[in-house]
Amino acid sequence: LSSPSGLTHESHRKDVEQVYLRCSEGSIEWMYPTGALIVNLRPNISPASYRHLTVCIKPFKDSAGANIYLEKTGELKLLVRDGDRSPSRVYCFGYDQGGLFVEATPQQDISRKITGFQYELMSKGIAADLHTASAPCRPCSDTEVLLAVCTSDFVIRGSIQNVTNEAEEQESIIHVGVNKLYRQKSKVFQLTGESGNWRGQIKTLLECGVRPGDGDFLFTGRMHFGEARLGCAPRFKDFQRMYKEAKDKGLNPCEIGPD
Repeated sequence: LSSPSGLTHESHRKDVEQVYLRCSEGSIEWMYPTGALIVNLRPNISPASYRHLTVCIKPFKDSAGANIYLEKTGELKLLVRDGDRSPSRVYCFGYDQGGLFVEATPQQDISRKITGFQYELMSKGIAADLHTASAPCRPCSDTEVLLAVCTSDFVIRGSIQNVTNEAEEQESIIHVGVNKLYRQKSKVFQLTGESGNWRGQIKTLLECGVRPGDGDFLFTGRMHFGEARLGCAPRFKDFQRMYKEAKDKGLNPCEIGPD
């Protein structure tokens, strides 16, 4: 978390401050913005790998007081306009497309403004999984399911308890009852209540039209800005079939107990 403050530059409204961030994910909170910030993302990996990275930013819901640009060799491309209230909007670009330039907008009272956003650095392959523009709701092939089991941030067997649709954010929240937890990167799925049942929430696009239904599914997906995002989710009986077929042929990319 980086939290610069514009009040220290009150007499120099045109100042440009450099911020260097080494973590692969985190957040920026710029209090009382004046002047501008250049945000340099320098993850602790080989510079030769930078070109394989995608940067995603997600502005805080109450972020205000500055425009956020993508900057490369002096050219600015507007990413987020001050006052844009698009809920949960995520902006992604290739690391080699430029850096972030955050410029304060003129304000009568800067003490009421805080500009902030979360950021994530990820491989371009993972980013493509999260933002499949062509067919985000397309069912996964057998090969894609088996690969998702090996590479996803979470893999669970569970049922859909309920679905909450959020029209404003164009998202659906799937409330999942967990029957078996194979893997989770973050503690999204936890024991709840005296019954000792595992529960959790997974988000997906509203346009995918997820509905509550009977039976178990194999839910896979990735963590994105602290939220579980749905990847492949075949019915569990279909996963058992494809897993057995691949195992019999010696083609399953990794081992996982299907029962």
